[in-house]
Amino acid sequence: MKRYPALALFPALALAFAATSHAADAPACRVVKMADPGWTDIAATNALSGIVLEALGYEQKVLPLSVPITYAGLQKNHVDVFLGNWMPAQRTLVEPLLKSGTVEQLRANLPQARFTLAVPDTVARAGVRSVADLAKHADKFNNRIYGIESGAPANSVIRKMLASNSHGLKGWTLVESSEQGMLSQVARATRNNDWIVFLAWEPHQMNNTFKLAYLEGAADDFGPASVHTVTRKGYRAACPNAARLFAQIEFTAPLEHAIIADVTAKKATARAAALRQLKAQPALLERWLAGVTTLAGTDAKAAVLARLARP
Repeated sequence: MKRYPALALFPALALAFAATSHAADAPACRVVKMADPGWTDIAATNALSGIVLEALGYEQKVLPLSVPITYAGLQKNHVDVFLGNWMPAQRTLVEPLLKSGTVEQLRANLPQARFTLAVPDTVARAGVRSVADLAKHADKFNNRIYGIESGAPANSVIRKMLASNSHGLKGWTLVESSEQGMLSQVARATRNNDWIVFLAWEPHQMNNTFKLAYLEGAADDFGPASVHTVTRKGYRAACPNAARLFAQIEFTAPLEHAIIADVTAKKATARAAALRQLKAQPALLERWLAGVTTLAGTDAKAAVLARLARP
């Protein structure tokens, strides 16, 4: 997988953070502005980081923004941190910003994820196991691929697949919708035993809600997926303590799945579900809080554990 310049600098960043980790951030760093494109996985990771931030004396402000607007916000300092830089799906959008230095990539917060096209398991068992199989059954799919919201980089990947005809999909249509709109179509097709091909990723509750099969053969289009943390230019210099926290926060698919499952089943809000997971897995804090202080410069671990001890 292609290395990204900011990731290659991670060891150097770690040294820089080490030199500043014992200094509390300036008051201007107290409010941490984060983006949420309306994705359930980012709602989960924002909730996890928000609980920790607030225990440390920061205030998390979550802004509902599309992916393109999020990157525009990072460039204009309207957004501080984004936990949803899915790569390589967002490559064409984010690479120019990384090269110009207007956006900085801290780390992979979910090193192993999945992001590609999928079909219901019944369709896979009928013979559609690869992207190359789609064209042979175009009529059953109504020549449609269901994507997410307009402007999402993942939709651009699908458009390129259609335009290039690399998989025999010329003439197919991308149906753009919200995440929930797309999943409503999947649910309807599943109930009616209809054929549908759609954008899928993991972690996400769709993997538990539906019996689905990820299609092979699109590695050159979507690539091996990972999710990264990006910040506005200069954030780690201006707010080194908060930036160190974000440079050390790493999630796992099971952790995110547990939160998403609770939220989808309406058992809890994202914040309540995230709090439950942090209480159950306090060992996460050892890595996340190493060298980090509260905003006031006091012991970070003690502050977060005190928060977890409360209802």
